[in-house]
Amino acid sequence: MKKTNHSYLEADSFGPLPCEEESVHLVVTSPPYPMVEMWDQIYSSFDDEIDGLIQNGRGAEAFERMHCLLDQCWQQLYTIIKPGGFACINVGDATRNIQNHFQLFSNHSRIVSAFSKLGFDVLPSVIWRKPTNAPNKFMGSGMLPGGAYVTLEHEHILIFRKRGKRLHSPQEKMIRSNSAVFWEERNIWFSDLWTDVIGTRQKMHIDSLRKRSGAFPIEIPYRLILMYSQYGDVVLDPFSGTGTTALAAMTFGRNSINIDADQNLLNASFKIPTMHGLKSDLNQININRLRKHMENVNDKNMLFFRYKNELLKMPVKTNQEKQLTIYPIKSISKNEAEHEVIVNYRKLKKEELAEIISKSLEITMNT
Repeated sequence: MKKTNHSYLEADSFGPLPCEEESVHLVVTSPPYPMVEMWDQIYSSFDDEIDGLIQNGRGAEAFERMHCLLDQCWQQLYTIIKPGGFACINVGDATRNIQNHFQLFSNHSRIVSAFSKLGFDVLPSVIWRKPTNAPNKFMGSGMLPGGAYVTLEHEHILIFRKRGKRLHSPQEKMIRSNSAVFWEERNIWFSDLWTDVIGTRQKMHIDSLRKRSGAFPIEIPYRLILMYSQYGDVVLDPFSGTGTTALAAMTFGRNSINIDADQNLLNASFKIPTMHGLKSDLNQININRLRKHMENVNDKNMLFFRYKNELLKMPVKTNQEKQLTIYPIKSISKNEAEHEVIVNYRKLKKEELAEIISKSLEITMNT
């Protein structure tokens, strides 16, 4: 694993995407949610009838027209994704009061229907439940029957695959083994309910941009990239916004293509000062991942971990984890002319592993 490339391109994701046919292994994205008021202007700029429909109380028609725009993107994804590749769509449903008529607009079910019609395999999805400390979590008022509505405290991570399982050459099988996840990660991530994703685990340079975007926490693309791709794969985000998917791809040795119609947001996300100091933030994610694994090892009887990963000098639970490895980022540079960020990687050093193992044991003993 030597380097990855991360392009950032200004383009309308409802129009032609600048990607070659069957060139992408994984799509991870969070589109503007139809019928969420903050995104009305985006959809209306492509279909000027949408605003009028909402103003005239015809919410169901506005909802459908918004999704027809998204359908144009989904249709292109089927052409762009390689056979056996995945698309992971993070989306929330919407509630809205239109001319004193309150109702739910089920974005997730409409997107599932669209992907199914295109020929994608619809796979079990994840409900991402967002913890909240709000004392009045219901919508509406009062304690009388019919006076309040159930709150929406979750979003959906929809998962689709194009035409069956991916085929691997002998060389790719080794890369796949290097890209394995830890046993305890598998147990948490492949659950259909995520309750532990509460925001950005690491303080990133994009925190200030989140306030004016619909950015999802890096933990979501972080997990999905490790679950559904391998080293060297190409990850596409057609609604890249603040570049969260790109950051996760950089961290875990995947290439990425990041597309957004907002050039100002792209420039802010991928500007040169932003790249400085980013290396240590992203490397810390991998350090935390290794440290968390060792804390899990220290919490259990060593006989529970039957195998040894010689690359990481760590016990592991299963035979499939024996070749799992991690590549720290060596350097991050930018090619302004090509609108591209280049990330170079190196091997983990013995002293780095020794420090991780030592600190993990210390943390475990003190808790």
